[in-house]
Amino acid sequence: MRTLKQNLVIRSLSVLICGLLVVLPASGLRACPFCPGPSKPLTEQLSQADVAVLAKWVKAKTGTLEQSGNTVFEITEIVHQSEKGRLKAGTQVIINRHYPGKAGTPFLLLGTQRTRVVWGDPIEVTQASFRYITQAPDLEETTTKRLQYFLNYLEDPDQIIANDAFAEFANAPFEDITLLAKALPREKIRNWIASSKTPVPRLGLYGLLLGLCGREAEIQFMEQKINEPTQELRLGIGGLISGYLMLTGTEGLKKIEQSKFRASGVAFSETYAAMQALSFIWTYNTRQISKDRLRQSMRLLLNRPELTDLVVANLARWEDWSVMDRLMEMYGQEDYKSRSVKKAIVRYLLVAAQGKTKSGGGPDADTVEKAKQMLDKLRNDDPNTVKSAERFF
Repeated sequence: MRTLKQNLVIRSLSVLICGLLVVLPASGLRACPFCPGPSKPLTEQLSQADVAVLAKWVKAKTGTLEQSGNTVFEITEIVHQSEKGRLKAGTQVIINRHYPGKAGTPFLLLGTQRTRVVWGDPIEVTQASFRYITQAPDLEETTTKRLQYFLNYLEDPDQIIANDAFAEFANAPFEDITLLAKALPREKIRNWIASSKTPVPRLGLYGLLLGLCGREAEIQFMEQKINEPTQELRLGIGGLISGYLMLTGTEGLKKIEQSKFRASGVAFSETYAAMQALSFIWTYNTRQISKDRLRQSMRLLLNRPELTDLVVANLARWEDWSVMDRLMEMYGQEDYKSRSVKKAIVRYLLVAAQGKTKSGGGPDADTVEKAKQMLDKLRNDDPNTVKSAERFF
């Protein structure tokens, strides 16, 4: 039952993600699709604030139904403020919300300058993390130069620093990360992936990094990690598979097909992660694996009814019109009669029927005509599904 619940969660997220992948251009994808919910880095928050100070917690008063609580901080250092700002070390700041703390604990206070300073939520820091934040390169610097700084702080013992350095990488365009390939600490990254102490959300990014800097010796290690038997949800496994494919190319893809696509009893989340990896390689790295070969691999998943609607969406995005007849044969069959699968097939045909795109892609005239004829048939046989699919197309 536990695995079923996990599958339902993954399945819901999958529909959303694949829907976005159909309409987003490659340039719209950020660095790490395998990093769950990257947060806004502290340096970005700092740069966007009109006022920034380091302060220590003094005291707090709990609120009541009649009156809100408050928290008193004492400024110890001014990071920046407007020319008209009058804050200085020793000034007390009262925020009309209750924030628990201990006397003397340092906090970073960020505010917006209006007729008075409107303070955001205090950010608890350490002396080390405060230095890390304030010494970081400006946002005006190139992303790659900034990442060189944050690279030194991945898996820092101070979790405030480690989490923020991870967020910097998780938010950066992957093209900029690739420029760091020669500077990446290969052995450290491998140890981070192997360590049970590494927070699971970071493993997807580290898998990609190892794909950029790994050598022959890392291939077997990655295969072992990828093929660990499990029915549990493994966050980040898609990043590790992507990194593995970056290192191994077509030969590695054959092994992924066998272990994640063809093998029986593979957890839904594992197959889905491998499918995500194919999408990532399609977008960012086709030097070792041709697009035709990636299409061939994706088509294997049409045999998995629980994934069919997501696979069809990818094939439409990848302009694979070779399965058009097969999709029409599948339409409404016992294993493929779900509404989501039917709508995915209709949308596939709608994409094909649009013909050539402005960039010169799209099907030829015969394929366009064929798609239109199939749509006419479905409009006659199943008008409600076609109307529903067209409504959000």
